Amino acid sequence: MSKIGISDAAEVPPGNCRALSSERMELSEDDKSKDGFFIQIAEVAEAMIARHGKEFAMGVLVLSAKFIAEGKPLVSRTEASDGKMGI
Repeated sequence: MSKIGISDAAEVPPGNCRALSSERMELSEDDKSKDGFFIQIAEVAEAMIARHGKEFAMGVLVLSAKFIAEGKPLVSRTEASDGKMGI
């Protein structure tokens, strides 16, 4: 039992992880995929910070989250297909 009186089994986080031991977890394919996307986002954020500063990077990420929440496209379909920004 832990210090607060909950069994060790209750301490395993919910989701797609399976406990291999009390110290080691094995990630599911879904969790591995999510980790990969998180790493990609982190690399892009670091590049934005290096080039334009923290405020710009935070603004881009917050604005992206707002667009996702509102169901708005993040890029137009023509920009996505030809890789060019219509600027």
